[in-house]
Amino acid sequence: MTLYDFLAGAVTVSFSIVGLFFLRFWRRTTDPLFLTFAFAFWLMAIAQAILALSGLPQEERSWVYLIRLAGFALIIVGIYRKNRSSSHP
Repeated sequence: MTLYDFLAGAVTVSFSIVGLFFLRFWRRTTDPLFLTFAFAFWLMAIAQAILALSGLPQEERSWVYLIRLAGFALIIVGIYRKNRSSSHP
């Protein structure tokens, strides 16, 4: 086990924990933005876990970053929807 493996695991666990925090905030407030953030962070955790556990060569990893891109897109859409709904009474 290398330092890279250890840090990749730490990042994966961190993404998962942050997703759980946002899920807890969503349950408390029922604000859909928190649920969106939770799913986005879990997507990032899945992408990081795939990178850490698969042992894919550098050249074949590009498709995994599409999962991370989906997470960021989900965050952008969630923020857009939140701002759009708050501007119209």
